[in-house]
Amino acid sequence: MNLKQDWYVVYTKSKFENVVFDGFSKKNFEAFLPKMRVLSKRRDRKKILDSPIFPGYVFVRSDMNANEHIEILKTVGVVNLIKNQKGPVPVDEESINSLKIMISEDSENILTGSSYTKGDKVRVMYGPFTGVVGIFNKMKGKERVIVNFETLGQFVSVDVNKEDVEIIK
Repeated sequence: MNLKQDWYVVYTKSKFENVVFDGFSKKNFEAFLPKMRVLSKRRDRKKILDSPIFPGYVFVRSDMNANEHIEILKTVGVVNLIKNQKGPVPVDEESINSLKIMISEDSENILTGSSYTKGDKVRVMYGPFTGVVGIFNKMKGKERVIVNFETLGQFVSVDVNKEDVEIIK
């Protein structure tokens, strides 16, 4: 009996997306790990890296029979499947196909939803303000951000490269 196969989202350990993807491939599961090209944030050198569009997530295709469900969960680096009260939630084929088209065209122009919101607490990671903690104020074009720092009871705003700032959770 051949059950219908759907795509499912697997939540992985931090930075384990490639390990999970490789594990699924070794187990003959069809897996999908959409990536985009990004400039690395290393201070000592500039390098273009392939980075997951959805950090911490990998897509896997399965009919979710009991054996496959267990094999998916036993894969090294898998935390769990995205699910609701009824069980694992399938992702529609159209969404997967759209992602495949997007990454095949020009992954350097993909922008993800992990953006800054006014009021986010941020830390400058590189440049002359390295280590300074402030509050994100606004975007200035595509590549620059305005960050407010409080000093002596007054706010000082600085204009820094977006790649030099990270959100403090």
